[in-house]
Amino acid sequence: MGCALRRQEVRELLPMPHLWRPPALPRSVAGFFNLGGQAVPVVTLATLFGLEAPGLTKEAEAYRHLMLIDRLGGSGPAAFLVDRVIDLVTVDEARLSPVPASDTLNGCIEAEIEHSGALVHLLSLERILLAEERQSLADLSGRAQERLGEWATDA
Repeated sequence: MGCALRRQEVRELLPMPHLWRPPALPRSVAGFFNLGGQAVPVVTLATLFGLEAPGLTKEAEAYRHLMLIDRLGGSGPAAFLVDRVIDLVTVDEARLSPVPASDTLNGCIEAEIEHSGALVHLLSLERILLAEERQSLADLSGRAQERLGEWATDA
């Protein structure tokens, strides 16, 4: 399944960093990474959407990307772990085929786009997570930030 986010929602594309994974995280949270002293949660979109492919090869794992976003439900920066970012394109709004909110869980797909012969789902950043998931992620991020702060050294 191909998915997309609006360009203004993505701060940066990153290679896969080392993640730390505290116990008892939900399956869709791959872990956290340290970005300049900030604990950033990493959400695996395939797991969140129930689309995980069985066991990626080491080569496929090496090419996974993070899509860093500034805010995910008001909890600060977060990242989406994706199998691979294939393309960055500008799409005319007229090419978007709106998807009714009632047709997807929480209205998380706002439109569909045909690109290179494939159907791509444009995700709604505000609706990817349910309200309860956003709150849980904010709580987990706060605890991860506290843990990271315990290890900070004053220069």
